[in-house]
Amino acid sequence: MSQNDVPRTPTRPSGRSLQRTPLSPSIYTGLNNVSLTSTTDARSHRKARSVAGPADLSNPFLAPNSGISRVSSSRPGSKSRNGSPIKRTLSNGTPLNEEFKKQAKSGISSKGGLDFKLDYVQMDYEVKRSRSTPGSQRDRFITATSSNAEGALSSSALTAYSLASAATDRENPATTGLPIGKRILGYHEQPPTAGSTKGGINLGMQREYAKPLFARSVSSSATIPTATANVKRTIPKVPERVLDAPAMVDDYYLNLLDWSVTGKLAVALEGSVFIWDSDTGSGASSEGGSNYVASVKWSQDGAYVSVGTGEGCMELWDVQSMKRLRKMTGHQGQVSSLSWNQHILSSGCGDGSIWHSDVRAGRHKVQELLCHTGEVCGLTWRSDGEYLASGANDNVVCIWDSKMPGGSSPDNAPNTSPKWVKRNHTAAVKAVAWSPWSPNLLASGGGTNDATINVWNAATGARVHSVKTPSQITSLIWSPTKKEIMSTHGYPTNAIMLHAYPSMDRVSPSLLKSGTAHDQRVLYTALSPEGDVVVTGAGDEALKFWRLWESVSSFNKKEKSRKAAENGVRA
Repeated sequence: MSQNDVPRTPTRPSGRSLQRTPLSPSIYTGLNNVSLTSTTDARSHRKARSVAGPADLSNPFLAPNSGISRVSSSRPGSKSRNGSPIKRTLSNGTPLNEEFKKQAKSGISSKGGLDFKLDYVQMDYEVKRSRSTPGSQRDRFITATSSNAEGALSSSALTAYSLASAATDRENPATTGLPIGKRILGYHEQPPTAGSTKGGINLGMQREYAKPLFARSVSSSATIPTATANVKRTIPKVPERVLDAPAMVDDYYLNLLDWSVTGKLAVALEGSVFIWDSDTGSGASSEGGSNYVASVKWSQDGAYVSVGTGEGCMELWDVQSMKRLRKMTGHQGQVSSLSWNQHILSSGCGDGSIWHSDVRAGRHKVQELLCHTGEVCGLTWRSDGEYLASGANDNVVCIWDSKMPGGSSPDNAPNTSPKWVKRNHTAAVKAVAWSPWSPNLLASGGGTNDATINVWNAATGARVHSVKTPSQITSLIWSPTKKEIMSTHGYPTNAIMLHAYPSMDRVSPSLLKSGTAHDQRVLYTALSPEGDVVVTGAGDEALKFWRLWESVSSFNKKEKSRKAAENGVRA
């Protein structure tokens, strides 16, 4: 069978891309001058080549008539392959110089031209720096270390370790050459302590000198008294005036005493109300048709006095004419507590309900508050009218937000959601009082089984202070000119106590003696318009006047002169 009859293996499609890179004119001219060898068969990988033809496009360094250096296979019928090509010198191409031949023999590759050489790093630990970072300068991102540590690190870095020894050396700090127990990185100078002295003045004194510079500024209209803890001052042991109050009812849950902004004192004596003018000493009485009076409260302008009766009625009296202007009914029990907020009169009833009554409207009831299950015996609005505090016989203190929804007409449902409900007391809560110089502070006092004063933050609902007293707490009054709070007590001490705020330390230990203030429990109190005198009423049918603090007018004058002196010194 002839060579032409041998079946040919079908050629596979080439996996290379058919796209060819165009030749530049210089390369094209050089290739035309090179003699090429031609193949005798398309199957060049199976047949031996005898002579290179003019169409051979192999390496230009191969000689055109190179012999076959590969030994043919000893197996009969096998086809030998061409031998390894040998390098030859171009006849018509680029001339080969001696340097190029030397490079070709040594195996160093060249790139980019005949005169270009690629520099190789001779040692794997040698570091070549760029021109912008000379070898004599440290890396600006590495913290500077001591010279001993740097030398030890550099010497250890140039030592070649095996993987096993390197793992062991990393666990042993001595192999690095660093001193054990010495800190490489640290502050150059430690900060001074509070007791250290520098230039004759320690840090604590410097803080005291700089404290006025960072003090919180207070508006000119607001005056905050200073704390009086551990400050000795003379506390009167006897009242400056005593008045008789015959037929004053001895009942813990009633509120029978109040002082107006005009200086008039209202005292409830059984079924009538007695008005006494503290400026002139004159008095007048109003006869009501009720069996007894349960509470009295002056309006904010001092023109009217409201009266809560044991029959569940609220009466409104004009002080000038001493005539009753209106009688409002609806409660199912005695009205034992009252509080004004502009034209709204809030009343606490024996059934646990609180009503808001608009004295201008025919249908006076505008809202009802339901939370207490016992008689509401303590009720007071904050001076700005935003919060209402209530205490009751169920041992609960409630803080009501006037902005919370609950209805402003009789058709709306009662409000049963106070802002805060406090159940920390274990007895009835009659004493509730707002601070005049810190509006968010509310003080509350419990009865005989509790005898505890709690101070609440109305904004957060947190209890900020608490103090245990020796007896039943009947009333609380904050001082407008000092950071103090006064408490009156029932069984068994019948005393008056002063507490410094916020330490809650007792300012007047002498008044703790039983029978010092009254012969019976002190149930009712009121503060004068000037904030310096407190009147107390007890079951012994006596009214006593105690001058405990500085008057508001005197305090404001002193504050004004002090601020003027400070401004003059600063100027």
